[in-house]
Amino acid sequence: MLKSVVLIFMLLLSSVISIPSTWAAEHRPKGKAEQKAGVDLAKSAVSAVVMDAATGQVLFEKNMHEKLPPASITKIMSMLLIMEALESGRIKLTDRVRASEHAASMGGSQIFLEPGEQMTVDEMMKGIAVASANDATVAMAEHIAGSEEEFVKMMNERAEQLGLKNTHFKNSNGLPVAGHYTSAYDIALMSRELLKHEQILKWTSIYSDYLRKDSEKPFWLVNTNKLIRYYPGMDGLKTGFTGEAKYCLSATAKRGDFRVITVVMGEPTSPQRNAEISQMMDWAFSQFTSKTFYKAGQVVEKVKLDKGNEPSVQLVAADTLGVVMKKGEKSDAYTKQITFKECKAPVKKGQVLGAVVIYKDGKEVGRTSIVAANDIGKAGFWKMFKRTVDSWLTFGQAS
Repeated sequence: MLKSVVLIFMLLLSSVISIPSTWAAEHRPKGKAEQKAGVDLAKSAVSAVVMDAATGQVLFEKNMHEKLPPASITKIMSMLLIMEALESGRIKLTDRVRASEHAASMGGSQIFLEPGEQMTVDEMMKGIAVASANDATVAMAEHIAGSEEEFVKMMNERAEQLGLKNTHFKNSNGLPVAGHYTSAYDIALMSRELLKHEQILKWTSIYSDYLRKDSEKPFWLVNTNKLIRYYPGMDGLKTGFTGEAKYCLSATAKRGDFRVITVVMGEPTSPQRNAEISQMMDWAFSQFTSKTFYKAGQVVEKVKLDKGNEPSVQLVAADTLGVVMKKGEKSDAYTKQITFKECKAPVKKGQVLGAVVIYKDGKEVGRTSIVAANDIGKAGFWKMFKRTVDSWLTFGQAS
């Protein structure tokens, strides 16, 4: 109130004496989101964030570190652990998963699993990603970890590994319970990690489909994220709603090579949630573009390896490295520098052996480690001897 009175007084006074023309603009009261990004987005959300999926760069945020109940957005972490189990070979899409009494007892969004009913991992994932099925999520948690409690431990361990500082899980599906919370920023980070498993989009991009299609009780699935159908380029990711959390959504869309993640939490209604996510997406795509230098796992260099079983080692990017640019900005303003450590056997897969750094006008704007693509042991005496003889022979022929 006092600030408003002072502002009015100073504006009136400016008609009598000279006050810098920028003063009123600089001191005009602004919302938190406007202060931090220069734009007024997500007005109804309690917290929000817009992130570049490739680099993790935050383009806009509003209260992004505030701890809030996430409802079914919790399932992003559950789906991440499922995708990692698939990638490691611990489970297969064709595995049949049995629903326990505990899994079948879940309320809220569900596919109405009967105790003892079996579905494949592929079908369970469809139920989780499309219908936000609490029962299918718990069934998968038990299938992977033996119990939901053990799976939740895995969720919290993974959250710690990802550096999620404002996240703690108490269950696998997001049903309300004290002490179960996360933040918009942490959701964006776990969404980015999930999107590294591109197969997830096979399920999250489905708008409608069936489970038990050839049975007496076919179950029609309709995606809880209606923007999958109506927003151009959107192919995921996860909605959430409880009376406590209100309406939440972690959404992702891609245009060209530019993929954006947007998160809102605490929206008062579903239409407002969808409208504000759409506005945030529109803003990001209209204002920015991206340039990727290396994708995670892409070969950066092949370098000689001293005394190795193999004469050289491939070095790959540990994470995606790129920059987000304002529309119209020239990409040749960015330069790349690659540095290496001494490469000496043995090396382990994932061992850091250098770095790639991106500069703009001499200032560092991006960096990723470069790591060994595979294990390479130390060469034995006879291999080293043969390699030496071969080099002598080659030298002799050349001379």
